[in-house]
Order: sequence, then structure tokens, then C-alpha cells
Amino acid sequence: MTRICQFTIPASRDIEHIMDSIADTRSFDAAEQFLSDLNAKCMKLVQFPGMGRQRDELSLRLRSFPIGQYLIFYCSIEAGIEITRVVSGYRDLERLFEDEDDRPSL
Repeated sequence: MTRICQFTIPASRDIEHIMDSIADTRSFDAAEQFLSDLNAKCMKLVQFPGMGRQRDELSLRLRSFPIGQYLIFYCSIEAGIEITRVVSGYRDLERLFEDEDDRPSL
């Protein structure tokens, strides 16, 4: 069975913003390289979901894995992994995940 890597809407928005920022400050090629590196890391995480650091202090079952100055946040799911966020490692992570917990579920 093929395992998958799926992205939440917030993670997709994060990636779009990161790529825009890289393209604006460096180059379009650098943004494309970031996306390529991200895809490679995600493929590795699908194969080895326990590789990342456990981040239960932020949210239960959450793990993180570095990609340059960014962190990929993900959870294992039955079909593979779900990328929940991709953010700068310099952000206030506790506040980021605290704010997400305050959102009403639909």
C-alpha cells in the first residue's frame, strides 16, 4: 500500500507565503529549490514518520522536522502523514499552536 503525504489548508498557505518571500528576497529559483527540498523531506517522513521530534508540548501527536530555518509540523495518520504547518523555527510556536486551539471546529 502506498502511503501518502497530505497537507492541511494552513500548511498550504504557509508554503505559499514562504515561497513568495523567498522569491521576493532571493529568487524564483531559490523558491523552487525550497519546494523541491520540502517535497523530498515529506517523502522521507512518509517512509519514516517517527524521524521527527515529538512535540506534545504544542499539540498531542504532533511532530516536527527541520528544513533550513523552517519546521515541518506533521502527524501520523492511517494513510501516511498529514502536514499541519510549515513555519519559521524562529516563531513563537507555543502561541502559534495555542491560537489554533482557540479556533472553533467546523
